[in-house]
Amino acid sequence: MTIHTRGGTPWLRVAVAAVALGALGAIATYLYMRRSMEAMDRAPIRSELTKIAGDATTGVDGPLPDLTITLTPDAAQRAGITVTPVGHATETGSLRLPGVVEPNAYRQVIVTPLVAGRITSVSAELGDRVARDQTLAQIYSPELAEAQTRYLTVSAELEAAHQRLLRTERLVEIGAASRQELETIRAEHTVHATALEGARAQLTLLGLGPPRIAQLRTAADVTATVTVPSPLAGVVTERSANVGLNVDPSTALFKVVDLSTVWVVADLYERDFASVSLGTVVTVTTAAYPGIALPGKVSYIDPQVNPDTRTAKLRIEVANRGQQLRLGMYADVSVTETASSEVLVVPRTAVQTVGDRQVVYLADPKQPGKFVEREVRLGNVVGKDVEVTSGVMASDLVVAEGSFSLRAERERLGLRGSGATVPEPQTGAAPSTALANPNLQQAKIVVGDTAFEPATLTLRAGVPARVTFVRTSAKTCATEVVFPTLNIKKALPLNEPVTIDFTPQNAGEMAFACGVNMLKGRVVVQAR
Repeated sequence: MTIHTRGGTPWLRVAVAAVALGALGAIATYLYMRRSMEAMDRAPIRSELTKIAGDATTGVDGPLPDLTITLTPDAAQRAGITVTPVGHATETGSLRLPGVVEPNAYRQVIVTPLVAGRITSVSAELGDRVARDQTLAQIYSPELAEAQTRYLTVSAELEAAHQRLLRTERLVEIGAASRQELETIRAEHTVHATALEGARAQLTLLGLGPPRIAQLRTAADVTATVTVPSPLAGVVTERSANVGLNVDPSTALFKVVDLSTVWVVADLYERDFASVSLGTVVTVTTAAYPGIALPGKVSYIDPQVNPDTRTAKLRIEVANRGQQLRLGMYADVSVTETASSEVLVVPRTAVQTVGDRQVVYLADPKQPGKFVEREVRLGNVVGKDVEVTSGVMASDLVVAEGSFSLRAERERLGLRGSGATVPEPQTGAAPSTALANPNLQQAKIVVGDTAFEPATLTLRAGVPARVTFVRTSAKTCATEVVFPTLNIKKALPLNEPVTIDFTPQNAGEMAFACGVNMLKGRVVVQAR
């Protein structure tokens, strides 16, 4: 028997729809709860990474917090810790320009022979000091002998023409010769006299002086040897003359330079043009003679600016008494201005580099053995000291010797991170270099006025390295750094860290320099 229910089909559809909606709600609830659990699982990792980043010493959001390090009296003594008060220095408004010693171009000469021939002797060596007119070499010259022979011939012809002129003048007086004959003989006499003067001038050009020419009487007085004298007193800096060499008047035999005065040629940056003019008084110093300061004046400023370095050549003439300045030496040119100010300074040995920051260690006289690590900002280098623009006060005592031991103790205790900033990663992103490779070699180089500090780094081969450059001086030529072997060239903005990542492969040395190749450094790569 079949039972028919009124409206059965619509009720069945409603039931199926309700079941479907319930299933979808369950699935949505499951997915929501799963996402929440995943977020909760990631939260500890995110918090831990944030904590590591907060502990890092190179955070850019603010200054590093002070850290206190405690040493026993015995440990402080073994570390050789000495303290000194923060010092004062007077900083004058001055420019320091890198320069090179060059010869005075107005007092150097390239010696060439006056005649063609063959060198028979050389009497000057490289580095010899020679006097003016001192013989440097002798040359055998057939050309000279021919010129002397011609002079003797023309001189004899002139003497014969002179005698004929005298006889003709007497004959004209007695009527035995005509005026026409006398005029003809006078013209011949003038021709021979002119030829003699030409022959004498030729001998003078070939190096024979008037006394030597006056001695030419007969063929026995003719010589084929001519001397090459020094045109000025100075030092022989180049020599290409050797016995047996065939030469002509265009051959450079020697270069003689008067070193009593030299030029110091420096690079003047475009931004400093208003501070320097012709006649500006400067002081020249060299690394070879740090105790000697030579005064000078600006005698020339190149009107052209180098488009690559944005500098113009500056020239100072300096008296070189004792000839201590040698050609090619590096020199520092200090252009002193009138403005001056008092600045705080600490010994350069007191500063330690942690990541891309600089710190010093302060001592508390009331609590021996306690030292505070404090971040500082540095200014210009002042001799063996360095200017501190922030971080210390005049009343502070700073650790001058032994600061490295305090830094090592702080790292041993784990009071601060290794120095690498670890940013919070994005979901699914790869870990940072510092976390992925805890053995990353890191170093920092401060670019000062005249040098990279330090100028030598030691790295291990096969281990990734990160070198951070910070240019702290606006007066240095190192506005960019170049690693030729790595084919790397990067600009160095003022007070902005610039990192270079690479992996040294082979043991040896790797050079780096500033963009104009004035300041230089090296990386010593050691085998693992």
